[in-house]
Amino acid sequence: MKRTASINLERMRKAPVEPRRLTLVAAIAVAVSGCSDSREATVYNDVNDCIDANPELAEQCQTAYESALSEAATSGPRYDSQLACESDFGQDSCRTYQPQDSNGSWFVPAMAGFLFARALDGNRYQSSALYTSRYMRSPVYGKWSTVDGRVFGNGRQGRVSVDNDLFKPKPAVSRTMSRGGFGSVVAAKSNFGGSSSSSRSRSWGG
Repeated sequence: MKRTASINLERMRKAPVEPRRLTLVAAIAVAVSGCSDSREATVYNDVNDCIDANPELAEQCQTAYESALSEAATSGPRYDSQLACESDFGQDSCRTYQPQDSNGSWFVPAMAGFLFARALDGNRYQSSALYTSRYMRSPVYGKWSTVDGRVFGNGRQGRVSVDNDLFKPKPAVSRTMSRGGFGSVVAAKSNFGGSSSSSRSRSWGG
């Protein structure tokens, strides 16, 4: 939505501003906004929640949701058995997944939500798939986790502050996890970086 500003032309004539100063001010504003390591995002459980909260962004919500689903399918944890998957994410939290271009199948956690945030360039929106766990001993219990094991929040919808690099493309997963494997990934990231949402340890799925 474009905004218009009320301009006093007479004042502008009496006190002209040099173009160089305007350029410098604009450059500083862009630099400051781009220097922050984090930004505000919103967690939604599904696309309908996103559209209900942002009816003017229905198309962006749909695109973001589909992008998150694709990220989960490509880069999310996968297991050889339902029991192994549920040991990390809880009972009835996993489903069978079979890619169209593969004869094999495996078990994956159901995507429980997704992050929705305006991109740094301000012209589009970005998203990231989120999981939670129903298993009380899981480090993801009552929290949100990205596909690569960054944990934050309280497992509820709402606004959160996340690292900018959280929205970077994740590597595709090429192998399955053993029982409790995702919990180990989360623990390793937490120990490596102090804060799960800001750690930068290596990916598990390359």
